[in-house]
Amino acid sequence: MMRLKNKLLRDIMTRDVVTVPMDATAKQIASLLSRKGLSGAAVIGPQGKAMGIISTMDILKVIEKENWENLPAESIMTSHLVAVKPTTTLGAAVKIMREKHIHRVLVFSEGGVGASQRPIGILSASDIMREAARD
Repeated sequence: MMRLKNKLLRDIMTRDVVTVPMDATAKQIASLLSRKGLSGAAVIGPQGKAMGIISTMDILKVIEKENWENLPAESIMTSHLVAVKPTTTLGAAVKIMREKHIHRVLVFSEGGVGASQRPIGILSASDIMREAARD
């Protein structure tokens, strides 16, 4: 049996990346995440390029503000994206997530420069826990 840390993200990641536009409101995003049972989504720009990630924690940080419901994703998302490739090992991804104190990374195609800036997958802490339990 392959050791957990050597598994490749392409075998573990969630392929159907839930995305929201940059102008989606905090209320719309909270509703979407709640409905789908997710803790985060990719925020995409007009051409479908990943611009950031928004999580339930990002929404919790603004929920006490006046008119929080109408704040756009762009103003509350985490814009520093950590991108990994499908051939990254789970061990390497866990190390990145631990060091950067993040709960999810976007997976982009191997193409590199010139490749689509659309994520092909997302790996969250929940995906890792599920895989650890299964292993």
